[in-house]
Amino acid sequence: MNGRERDAQCLDEKMTDFINDRRIAGLLEMARPAATRVREVIAKSLEKQPLQVEETAVLLKAEAPELVEEIFAAARRLKRDVYGNRIVLFAPLYVGNECVNDCAYCGFKRSNREALRRTLDDAELRRQVEALEKRGHKRLILVFGEHPRYTPEFIARSVRLCYAVKVGRGEIRRVNINAAPMDHDGFRTIKEAGIGTYQVFQETYHHEIYARMHPRLTPKSDYLWRLNAMGRAQEAGIDDVGLGALFGLYDWRFEVLGLVTHARRLQERYGVGPHTISFPRLRPALGVRLNNEWAVSDYDFKRVIAILRLSVPYTGLILTAREEARLRREVMEFGVSQIDAGSRIELGGYTEAGDAQQMEREQFELGDIRSLDAVMRELIADGYIPSFCTACYRVGRTGKLFMEYAIPGFIQRYCTPNALSTLMEYLSDYASPETRAAGENLIAKEVAKLPAGDRKDQLQDRLNQIKHAGARDLYE
Repeated sequence: MNGRERDAQCLDEKMTDFINDRRIAGLLEMARPAATRVREVIAKSLEKQPLQVEETAVLLKAEAPELVEEIFAAARRLKRDVYGNRIVLFAPLYVGNECVNDCAYCGFKRSNREALRRTLDDAELRRQVEALEKRGHKRLILVFGEHPRYTPEFIARSVRLCYAVKVGRGEIRRVNINAAPMDHDGFRTIKEAGIGTYQVFQETYHHEIYARMHPRLTPKSDYLWRLNAMGRAQEAGIDDVGLGALFGLYDWRFEVLGLVTHARRLQERYGVGPHTISFPRLRPALGVRLNNEWAVSDYDFKRVIAILRLSVPYTGLILTAREEARLRREVMEFGVSQIDAGSRIELGGYTEAGDAQQMEREQFELGDIRSLDAVMRELIADGYIPSFCTACYRVGRTGKLFMEYAIPGFIQRYCTPNALSTLMEYLSDYASPETRAAGENLIAKEVAKLPAGDRKDQLQDRLNQIKHAGARDLYE
């Protein structure tokens, strides 16, 4: 009996289907709520209380322009209160695109004969990490297709290799994983390698659409195995997990309620909700032909982000480079806390791609292929602190402990100083002259805002050590 069969047999009471399509559809069919009810829900969220699924539905049903603007304003305020003006940066690194699934929307699907299949060997993976470190990256997410060769042991080995690569002052301090669902033993194996967040997307929470997009007799056709993956990860000791849905497969409002239902399930069962939620929109991909029946407009995409921010105040929201630079800049204020930058999603893309996208080597088409430095400079110009901070994960402030720090707001005592320290590292080691000047000006302004005292003095000392003495990886 393999691990998957054993888990299903021994833990079938946990392989529950907690997504009720009929209930979610019913919430979306209810009458439009009164403005007073919408404002009550907004007020609860501004008190930093997670919303019930029914309360999220109230925000989704609020379509009057003035109420939507109030939702946007509340999301901006809540984001500032919980996360300040920090934006965490990371880079995706595709390790292998071999796949036994045949997902209708994916350029890596097994039936796509136009896709070039490849798995990076150790030397190739090392070169990709070296290239990323030379540009200033400190945080990666490794992406794997679903294939028998991508075992937990293979994934763990890849993670350890990434951590071992050091170029000059560069190093990778956090490696997250996007990979197929595993059994408990598999999750324990990758945890031992020191992964950060384990991420897997449900893609769509609607059962009928899920079955249509994922053909029978493929591993991904098992809705429940995928839905309960986060529970198995938690039970195996991985307390940082990331949810996601692919917007454009079905009604965006249904997917929002699916994500919130999933988040509440994890919170109620394991005492800690998802660390992150992703909400990518469908993008063109080689060999993929889908209609635009459920395409999400830019306006509704803003609503997705704002409503998720209000529904799950302490969950990080990830906005990827699928979106065009213009839109990324516009929606950043609605609640996003993490973005990727300087991204390439071709296998070997950080050393081999050049400036042109190569669709036969990509899972989908990117919308923003600007360099990390260009994105950093724009963030700084807009008043954000670009952050590569990994301190909480490395000192054990994760899972339930993270929530104990985050919910009262104490986490802000650490986040801004640590973000400024990692920004100073980037400016000193990698930034263009224009970005360095703008960034040092931003740091000076942010330090000036901090109250006088030991913490401010300690931060100024760390910044001086980084800039003038070559010290690195200083945090509290």
